[in-house]
Amino acid sequence: MDKGKIDDIPVTDIAGKLAKLFIYNPLTPILAVFLLAVGYLSLVVMPREEDPQIAISGGTIIVPLPGSTPEEINNIIVEPLERKLREISGIKHIYGMATDNVGIVNVMYKIGENREDSNLKLYDKVMQNMDQLPKGAMQPLIRPFDIDIDVPILTLAFYLRDDSKLNRVGLFKLVRDIQNDFNSVENVSKTTLKGEHKEQYNIEVDLHKLSGYHLSLGQITKAVQALAVNVPDVKGRTNDNKLVVFGVKNAINSVEDVRNIIVASYMGSPIYLKDVAKVEASYDKQNYKSAEIALKLKDSKDKKSEFLHKEQITLSVSKLKGTNAVVVSERVLEELKKYEDELKNAGVSYIVTRNYGVRADEAVNELVSHLLITILIIAIVLVVALGWKESLIVTFTVPAILAVTLFIAYLTGQTINRITLFAFLLSLGLLVDAAIIVIENIHRHMHEHDAVDREVDEIMVTATDEIGAPTNIATLAIILTMIPMAFVGGMMGEFMKPIPYNVPVALFASLVVAYIFTPYLANKMLKKPKMHHHHHHFQKDKESGEQS
Repeated sequence: MDKGKIDDIPVTDIAGKLAKLFIYNPLTPILAVFLLAVGYLSLVVMPREEDPQIAISGGTIIVPLPGSTPEEINNIIVEPLERKLREISGIKHIYGMATDNVGIVNVMYKIGENREDSNLKLYDKVMQNMDQLPKGAMQPLIRPFDIDIDVPILTLAFYLRDDSKLNRVGLFKLVRDIQNDFNSVENVSKTTLKGEHKEQYNIEVDLHKLSGYHLSLGQITKAVQALAVNVPDVKGRTNDNKLVVFGVKNAINSVEDVRNIIVASYMGSPIYLKDVAKVEASYDKQNYKSAEIALKLKDSKDKKSEFLHKEQITLSVSKLKGTNAVVVSERVLEELKKYEDELKNAGVSYIVTRNYGVRADEAVNELVSHLLITILIIAIVLVVALGWKESLIVTFTVPAILAVTLFIAYLTGQTINRITLFAFLLSLGLLVDAAIIVIENIHRHMHEHDAVDREVDEIMVTATDEIGAPTNIATLAIILTMIPMAFVGGMMGEFMKPIPYNVPVALFASLVVAYIFTPYLANKMLKKPKMHHHHHHFQKDKESGEQS
């Protein structure tokens, strides 16, 4: 048929209209290339995660009331505060706890609630009811917590080698400098240290000497507190850029200053702290929390001594929600490379104990490879069932559909993770349905007896239009079975959201792609089988009968 006469073909469904519009349109191949290109770019650019990052947040309100019993705290602080907090929408659970001198109320928001809005509503509600707090109550402390940013994507264990000249405090200071640099890396939300020991002056009082001077431990405590009461009062900077923490004459600047604190007077002579106690510059011994790393020895033959245990400091890095775990972890490790020489010279080694970015990248790449294998299997099956040309046409529609779905997912701010790709795998068998139906109907029309009198493009448009209505209804029915999954609440609903978000989009895209590209490619690749008209066969049979 002439290209100008294609408009004369009668169509009744959107399927036929799309086929007629694109079958000779010069933009059709450009559209195909564009869809595949944006789909590939979306796959590369989309933030990658191993699992969806679910927003679970809440908060804690701490109200101190010195001198109160747990029963009093419960009656005048915890219960009234719980009643007021129930006025906030979006709160799922409220847990109150009363102890001596302090009341604590924990709040958990519904999963999926906006973290910033919920924290703001919690703060406003507490501040609006400050006048109802009992007399003597201190300022409430409101601490929001956010699980979605508390899960680290990268953890690094730093430890001292045997040749290191640093101690625990020196290791802490070095790792703290690295932590400060990590905080400036783009899309890093939070960094934490575990197993660190900070610098402090330790005073070990000799009880025998204390009794010998007729002193009490309370006198020692008051003497030290009297000098350290202004900590940390920053007065300014010195010429060599050091902070002046204490500006008074007898301030604590070194361990000697602590030792020379006068704690009492005995028979007209001052008693110094060094007379009754051992003072040293050390680490926070009262911090009993520590972390160890077990290093496997290569040359060890004894199983008991196979591992070498060393104290370590773990530096954890978390990312902002919706950002690419792969990119963030790479940036952090790139920042760490700046410290390679300093760590080496200080005798400090580190091990990456968790890299969520690598795991996320491997998980996504593995599922993408499985997706390609599945497409190949579909192509092989279709070759057997329809023929290699028909199989090629249907197989092309699969990456085109996935490209559209990925692009829309990128535009809507989704991340690519195991659940997103599972949604694609789930819908993969359904995606080829529309294209198979179209190509099968085209194949049937081309092998009918009257096909010899019809133009190829007319067969393509008519065959596509013919199956439009039932295919649309069947696809719509499948889409409607997926949509209710979007309204599932709780943890499972949040975890499975990529399925109801992406499967309906993929199914709708499968219809549009099948109606546009299947007739176009069939018109280019398929030829009508060589057959004679039924009338010609009848004439030949009649002539042969007369001759006999």
